[in-house]
Formats: sequence, structure tokens, C-alpha cells
Amino acid sequence: MLNRRTIRIKIMQSLFAYQQCKEADLQLAHDFIEQHFSPDLNSMEVQDKELLRTQRKAALHFFDKKIKNDKATTDDTPVAQAVDKALALYHQSIKKDQNFLAKNIVVEMEKLASLYHSVISLMVALADLAAADKKVDSKNFAQHLWIKSWRVSDELKKTILKENSGWENRMDKVRGWYRDVLKENETYQKFIAEKTPDEESQKTFIKYLSRKIILGTTVINDYFDEQDIRWAEDKEIVKSMVDKTIKSLAGDKTQLQKLSLNWDEDREFTETLFNAAINLASPYRELIAKNTRNWEVDRLALTDRVIIEMALAEMIHFPNIPVKVTINEYIELTKEYSTPKSRQFINGILDVISKSMKESGMLKKSGRGLLDNK
Repeated sequence: MLNRRTIRIKIMQSLFAYQQCKEADLQLAHDFIEQHFSPDLNSMEVQDKELLRTQRKAALHFFDKKIKNDKATTDDTPVAQAVDKALALYHQSIKKDQNFLAKNIVVEMEKLASLYHSVISLMVALADLAAADKKVDSKNFAQHLWIKSWRVSDELKKTILKENSGWENRMDKVRGWYRDVLKENETYQKFIAEKTPDEESQKTFIKYLSRKIILGTTVINDYFDEQDIRWAEDKEIVKSMVDKTIKSLAGDKTQLQKLSLNWDEDREFTETLFNAAINLASPYRELIAKNTRNWEVDRLALTDRVIIEMALAEMIHFPNIPVKVTINEYIELTKEYSTPKSRQFINGILDVISKSMKESGMLKKSGRGLLDNK
């Protein structure tokens, strides 16, 4: 199941991607200016290459100043017009990237449910192949309590059909995995050889099947890894959801897990935090610069900068989340995704900035958020 830490990780990854997109968009704008002031090889008129070179250099310089909100001006009309077009192209591109990534975070998280259902349905597909295998007596697996509950689950059938997360169109792969991975597995062979496996024995095997055979270090896990660029993080969530499903057996039914207890609330948190971090107002960026030994924000390591900006955005836009909770969450992200020295650095920066924001009235908390804000 999704938790806020997982959501923060997804947002951080998308913000990192956004910064990379900005760099690419900046290069596209530079390329536009370069092209604008390049000699027209198809023109019959004489090209003033020296003038074009001078204008190109001036336009690039002027553009870079405008990007930094410098109030510089120019009397060169062709330069001003080219820069205006380049700026429009740049801002249009980054807005498009922002909208795409904001939507994509939600899509990425919704995909977790599909991956979870895919793992469950894969276990059923493997059991169906075992049932059809006339060379081996596999009834312990084919008639497994958990498999039977999933096989007859109308909810699972409808969900798989809606998401297209079943294996009907990938049965060649499933047959290969059954033959080369499952049938060759010693634990599987011992399980199907048992005379009458009790519920505990069946539970132990189904957990082994999901954790070690499907989500372990096998070609099956490699397949999921190839299909999902975030599989390293996503797998742990899927594994947790499958575990909870296995534990939920009551009689002959299991309870399929929900991606979130309140998906609307989690989606709103995601969209608000992502956009707030991107659009962090200048006074807050100045606070970061002031408290990083007057470094410009853009000179910080990208991961550290993204984490700090996310933390400030969360402090500002979520008054019900205590400051200490926010700082602790982003320190955890730092430990996993940044350098060893970053943890202490970011902890100090966030602590100093949060105190400064409280004293100046820039930071206002309410409800539960007041717990450490007295």
C-alpha cells in the first residue's frame, strides 16, 4: 500500500526529471537563437556573417540574463525579437514538461495496483499450467487454497480485464517460467510431493512463490524490472500488498488490497507538493541561498536542491504536517538518495530555515501541525 514516504520518493524522482527537462529546454532555446542568426544558405542575398555572429552572441547573452529575471534591455530589434521568441519557446516547453510529469506521477502510482494484480494473476496462471501438466502430479499447487480463492474471484477478474494486467497474451513467457524456473525449484518439488499439505504449509509455499520465485532473483523478476523503470522501489510496495493479501485468507476467500486508503487525498497531496516545489516563490529560494553560505540555489547538488525545495514546499503548503515530521521525512530521503555528507548538511539547513520562517511569520501551522511549532 502507498504511504507518504513512497509518494515523496515518486515526487522527488519526477522533480529530478523536471530539472533535467529544463536543461534540455534551455538548450533547445539556445539552439533556436543559434539557428536564427545563422547564415541563410538558400538566400541569393549576401550574408553579413560578422553581423550575424555579433547578434547571435548578444542574443545568447541577453537570453541568459532574461532567464535569470535580469531587467536588462537591448536596442537591437532583431536581437530582442529573437530572444522573445526563444523565451516563449522555453516557457512553453517547461510548462508542457511540468504538466506531463505531474500527470505521470499519478499514472506511475496507479500502475502499482496493476503490477500487484499482475503478480497475483501470474501465480494463478502458473497453477493452471501445473494443473494441465500430465507428467507431474501437481494437485497441491493446482488446488491450493489461495489459488482457488483468486481463480474464482470476480473482483480480481474484472480488475485484471480493466487493467489488462493478465497473462493471456504472454503465456509463452509463463510456460517458459513454469518449465525452467518453477518445476526446477526444490521447494516447489517438495511442496507438490506432500501428501496432504495443511493450511500453514500452503501459506508458507504461496509466500515463497511470491517472494522468492516471482519477486526474487529470477528471470521473472528481471522481466518486471525490464517493464518498469522504477521496479527497484515499486517491487517493495507490490511485495507488501501481496503479503497482506496472503494474510487476509478467511475461509476460502482473500481480500484484495487497495492502493491507498484515501486515493483522492493522496493524489491531491502529490499534485500540490509537486507543483509547489516547482513554483517555490523567490523569498524561499533566497532563504535557501542565504543559509547555504550564500551559494546560489542552482549551485547546490541537484538531489540536495530538490530535497530542500520539496521540504520547504511541504512546510508551507501543508499546515497540518508538523515541521519535525517534514524534516525527518526528507532526512530519510537524503540517506537513501544523496551523499553521506548531505544528511547533516540538509538537516542543518532545514532546521535553520524553518526557525527563520517561524520567527518571520512565513510559516504558519494549524491542527496537528502545531505539535512542534510552539
